[in-house]
Amino acid sequence: MNKTPLTVAGAEKLREELHRLKTVERPNVIAAIAEARSHGDLSENAEYDAAKERQGFIEGRIMEVEGKLANAQIIDPKLLDADGRCVFAATVELEDLESGQVVTYQIVGEDEADIAEVQAPGGVREYEILDVRYE
Repeated sequence: MNKTPLTVAGAEKLREELHRLKTVERPNVIAAIAEARSHGDLSENAEYDAAKERQGFIEGRIMEVEGKLANAQIIDPKLLDADGRCVFAATVELEDLESGQVVTYQIVGEDEADIAEVQAPGGVREYEILDVRYE
């Protein structure tokens, strides 16, 4: 399996999510299933069905996160020597040449991305790279 690049912060967020899923979410759903079972007939028990569905989601997510962490290539941007190039984990500061607005982005993978779709009615926007940092 191919390695998936993650920043140190991204890997930590996945570890925190995995811990929460195993120590909070999983026990809660097990308790909900037990509670629903105590209500009797399971064939028409909506609480039971909902809890079992939630359990399936939680177990699936646990497996997914464990797989991502097992195949992760953790990249610490502080250790990069990219000589000013925009590479994975670099922080890039851009200036919109039309408006002068400055924005900062970190180059990350799909698991860390906070994707927002921006539609510019004026068409293509031009940016100037002001700075590239490896923080």
